[in-house]
Amino acid sequence: MIVRATGARPTRIDELLPSALMARLDRLDLRSQKLFAGKLVGERRSKLRGRSVEFDDYREYIPGDDIRFIDWNVYGRLDRLFIKLFLEEQDMSVHVAVDASPSMQAGPPGGPSKLLFAQRLAMALGYIGLANNDRVAVTVFGGPRVERLPEMRGRRNVQRLGRFLLDTIDPTYAVTSGAAAPTFTDAMRAVSTTRRGKGVMVVISDFLLREGYEQGLRYLAAGLGREAGAGNSFDTYIVQTLAPGEIDPEKDGGEGEGGVIGDLRLTDAETGHAAEVTVTAALVKRYKERLQQYVGGLEAYCNARSMNHALLSCDTDIEQAIFGTFRKHGLLR
Repeated sequence: MIVRATGARPTRIDELLPSALMARLDRLDLRSQKLFAGKLVGERRSKLRGRSVEFDDYREYIPGDDIRFIDWNVYGRLDRLFIKLFLEEQDMSVHVAVDASPSMQAGPPGGPSKLLFAQRLAMALGYIGLANNDRVAVTVFGGPRVERLPEMRGRRNVQRLGRFLLDTIDPTYAVTSGAAAPTFTDAMRAVSTTRRGKGVMVVISDFLLREGYEQGLRYLAAGLGREAGAGNSFDTYIVQTLAPGEIDPEKDGGEGEGGVIGDLRLTDAETGHAAEVTVTAALVKRYKERLQQYVGGLEAYCNARSMNHALLSCDTDIEQAIFGTFRKHGLLR
């Protein structure tokens, strides 16, 4: 059973990212295996010929090198050709996509909803990227339209990021049977066609999708260079968040010790359709088995496309998610 979270909608940025946590995040950096392939841990610079004003070293000329970067003074002294090498900062993009569909409003009674948990994760990841001068963009999907915050860089944009996450997401939005809202597939198609360069892509959702997740993730994989050999190259992290009562209805159904056992009226958070059902322990057992299969199927689908999958309950402490789960999965260092 999905239980509505009763917490008030956040209106201030510090409700998403407290100053104490912000200070701890300053010590973190987002990590891209694709960007740093072949480099030592901690490197974010590479030697490129003639792309920067910061000189680094020489190497001997090889036929085909650009002769503009030959150091003729060295040639005059050694009678050998050498190319100047320069240091250039590797430019990383960070894109976070947040599901704001009606089902994301679920959560434990009095606790954070899946939506608020997703907002906090997105704010933290975006802050880390901005603090490290990475390019940061955010997409919000699941509402009446796909909303996008274009790429930005630097700490001066932290407030802009926070206001976007607070003002763009409307938890009062409800899908009706006649609504023609963009689907998850539509959103991932849009994301995949706008990403350029290299970096990190994070999608935060419950993945309780009427149309399924396969086509959307297929678009994402192809557009980010996973399946089609495209020039883009992103490390993709699929963060699935569920409410405690969705993971185990018996323990946290919001209905007392028995959880959701008994005669109930269940309402679909996405469509508003209701059904009268009798929930038994055997039915809950089958539900948990089906959920385990569903989550396992999503994880396997992601792994087959070199995407990293993580499941988090929305009542997980935000610092545990960041310093524990995200570090464990290689997203942060």
